[in-house]
Amino acid sequence: MSDGKLVGIVLVSHSADVAASVAELAKGLAGRGVAVPVAPAGGTEGGELGTSSELIAAAAASVDRGAGVAVLTDLGSAVLTVKALLAEGDELPDNTRLVDAPFVEGAVAAVVTAATGADLATVEAAAAEAYTYRKI
Repeated sequence: MSDGKLVGIVLVSHSADVAASVAELAKGLAGRGVAVPVAPAGGTEGGELGTSSELIAAAAASVDRGAGVAVLTDLGSAVLTVKALLAEGDELPDNTRLVDAPFVEGAVAAVVTAATGADLATVEAAAAEAYTYRKI
C-alpha cells in the first residue's frame, strides 16, 4: 500500500493462551521488518474458555490502522460471535472481514502478507489459500 496503512489481524480463539500463542508465532514468522498490528482475542473476560464480543471488539479497535481488519477464528461459536458483531454493524471497525481460513496457517499467511503492505482482499486471499497447504 502506498499510504503506509496496514491491515490489522485479530485472532479469535476459545482459549486466551491459544490466541496469544498463535499471534506470537505469526508475528515471529513474519520477521522483524514491518510490525503488523495483531491482537489475540481469546477466552472470556473472566479467563474462562469461550468467546467474548467485548474482547473481540476491543482487539479489532486496537489493530485498526485504516486499511481494514481481518478476523480469523478457531471454532464454530467464535465464528458465530464474529458474525453477530458484523451484523450489528457498529461494534467493529469499518472494513472488518471474517476470514475463512485455517487458524494457525491462515494467521501466519495473513500476518506475513499484511507485512508486505498488501490490501485487505490480498491478506484475506492469502489466509484462505492456507487451506491448500499440504503436509505430506
